[in-house]
This record gives sequence, structure tokens and C-alpha cells, in this order.
Amino acid sequence: MKPTTHTIEHEQERAVLVSLVTPDLKRQEAYSPEYSLNELVSLAETAGVIVLDTLSQNRETVDTKWFIGKGKAEELKQLLDEHNANTAIFDQELSGAQVRNLEQFLDVKIIDRTQLILDIFAGRAKTREGIIQVELAQLSYLLPRLSGQGANLSRLGGGIGTRGPGETKLETDRRHIRNRISELKQQLQEVVRHRTLHRERRKKTGVFQVALVGYTNAGKSTLLKQLTQADVYVENQLFATLDPTSRTFELPGGKEIVLTDTVGFIQNLPHDLVAAFRATLEEACEADLILHVVDASSEMMDTQMKVVDQVLRELGAHGKERITLFNKVDLCTPEQVEMLTTEGEFLRISAYREEDLQRIGELIEARLMGECKTFRIPAEKGDMISLVYRVGEVLENEVDGGDMLLQVRVNNKEYDKLGYLLAAYAMDQAQNEGENSEHV
Repeated sequence: MKPTTHTIEHEQERAVLVSLVTPDLKRQEAYSPEYSLNELVSLAETAGVIVLDTLSQNRETVDTKWFIGKGKAEELKQLLDEHNANTAIFDQELSGAQVRNLEQFLDVKIIDRTQLILDIFAGRAKTREGIIQVELAQLSYLLPRLSGQGANLSRLGGGIGTRGPGETKLETDRRHIRNRISELKQQLQEVVRHRTLHRERRKKTGVFQVALVGYTNAGKSTLLKQLTQADVYVENQLFATLDPTSRTFELPGGKEIVLTDTVGFIQNLPHDLVAAFRATLEEACEADLILHVVDASSEMMDTQMKVVDQVLRELGAHGKERITLFNKVDLCTPEQVEMLTTEGEFLRISAYREEDLQRIGELIEARLMGECKTFRIPAEKGDMISLVYRVGEVLENEVDGGDMLLQVRVNNKEYDKLGYLLAAYAMDQAQNEGENSEHV
């Protein structure tokens, strides 16, 4: 990557990006060194950093003191001086000792991929829940790195720009930080409690929940906006939206469901972030159906899909019913579109085509509402008939002698539940009638 000339303000971060590739990283199924470094460039630019150059190194193991080794650190120092850079951003997570050693030797701000992502999230969080989750993730990340920081703490706490917790807020005191983490966890538990109550309320009313998941910038927010006319922020950048958004979506048959957009996934999503955002990401675990939105125009589509699978597995949502939506097919060639395929049900779509939005609604309806079944219930059993109306969608009803014939659309899971309840009800009634007869 050639140096770029910029007219910039003194305070703006001007960075050289650094990547260390080890055999362990190469063996990871969803890891590509070139793509990860290119993604780091996008992350840095999203955070408002001017990227001046990149530096890569292949090593058998990580250097415990310098991360990239003393010789490569000297090469990095020359590169930073050559570009008059004031920041070095590493593609992998650094320990506190490595940050201190590199800062003292290079005399620039040192930031790793985890902190960069946390800083971006800090700038995007708008709701109380999002702000709590980001601060919790930042403090959990910083706590083990505070010991012996001295003058370097302000750099480490500051992150990109001024979005980090900062030296004043952290108070340089581990005990105070632990207390703050405890407070945030309690606040987050309250958020989880409210979210759980909302979920239970939705379940009682029979409202289906569908979650949009996918790699960052796959087009989830655009799809939510197009399907529901939601007033959500849409931009062609990483993590354009952070806080989850739920909107009502009416299926072609008239039934309403709740459609939720979740935070985008990314390679090496920080563990502190996954832990802090578990309350939000659990929307995917609780959903009746997951829509996996894929950027079909991305050269790294397969890798991105593997990353999403990996995160869903970590969340315990990997076994959920899923439909894959290959989005942005309008940016692909006809040959590329034909090659888009995966296990299970999938659609090739553009979020801007009305006919594709209609197909999505029809497929969701077919998956959630299921097939048409016929139930014959004695007309005097009003509570049993009410149960059928609550669980399924009654398309037709007619009287046949002393029975009600109900044509009901119901998915397999609800059909099994309904069959069990009706059978149990019939047995109870038969038992009661038997007891009454004995009593007489």
C-alpha cells in the first residue's frame, strides 16, 4: 500500500496498520489474513482514522514482549517516522505489557483490533441499553491492562478520538472500575428482565419473532426498512447501526409478526463485546425464525457466512430454523447469481426489488404458519375450538352434523402441540364422564 498525502488536523489519528500471521491463525476455518487486514482498514476508516500504510509479518509464534518481535518493531518505527504517523493499529489483540512496551519504544498511540471495534461501538450506541453494554465491554477489556500504566493510561483509556472511557472516568483505580462494572452488570440485568417480560408477553399473544442476522454491512437494516417502512439509519459502512430495532411486519396473509434487526457480526468479534451484548444477541436465540442476510457481492462471502455460523453457535442459536437471503444480487453478474446456493431454504434477492420483498414475506409465512390441517371438534366444545383459533390461523369453518370442521393453517411445531392438547382434553373429558357415570 503506497503512502497517501493528506491535509489533516494535528489531533486526527494517522495510522500504520500492523498484522501478525501465525500458523494457528491460518488453521482457523473462517480466517483469511488478507481479508482481515483489509477489514481492519475499513474499521479504521469507519472510526475516522487516516490509514497511511500497512505492515504484515509471518511468525511461528507471538513475541511475548514486542508481539511482532524487536526487529519488526524497529521496521515499524521507521515506517511511522517516514509517514509522520501518530498511531499504530494492530489486527490482533495485544496484552497490557505488549502495549506498554510498544508505546515506550515507538512513542505513538497503540490500539488493537478489539479496542478499535469497541471505540466504533461507543460512537454508535444511542439507547441506554447500548451505552451500558459498550461501557461494560470497554471496562472489561481495560481492567486487566491497567496495572502499572502510569503516563500511558491516558493513551490506553482514550481509544480512537475521545470515545474511550478515558483517564478521568477510569480514575486509574482497579477497585473503582470493578465497582463500576458491577453497577453496569446490575443495570444490564434489569434490561434483560424487561426484555424477557416483553418476550413472554409476545409469546402469550402468539406473535411470531423473526431475527435478522448477518455479517456487518450485509444489508440487514436496509432490508428491515424496505420490509416494514421503518425509520432506521442506513449507510454503506461497518456497524452503521448498533442498537437492535424491532418493527411489526405484515405477512401476505394479513398476520403480523415482529421483525428484529441485530448488531452485525465480524471476524474476531471481541469476547467482551459478545458477552456484553448477549442480552441483545439473545433475540436471535429466542426467535422463531432466523433470516441470515448475506452480502452476495462480497468476495469473502463464504468466510463471512462461516463467521456468522460461528457466532450463532457460540450464542446457542445455531440449531434455529433459518432462511438464507443472498442479498445485493443486483451487484452480481448472472453467472455469480446462479452459483449462489447453500444448505436449507434460501432466496436470491435485492432489498430494493418489490417482487423480492413479496417472496420473502411468502416464504416467512410458509415457514411460520405451516400447512393446512383439518380438525373435527364437537360443536359444544367451545374451549377446544377457541384453542384452535389461538394456536393456528383458521381459514374456513363449517358445521357438519354436531361437529365443527375447521380448516387451519398451522406449522408443525404448533400442530404437534395442538394435537397433544386436544388429545389430553379429550382424555380428561372421557375420564370426567366416566367418574360422573360411576357417581350416578
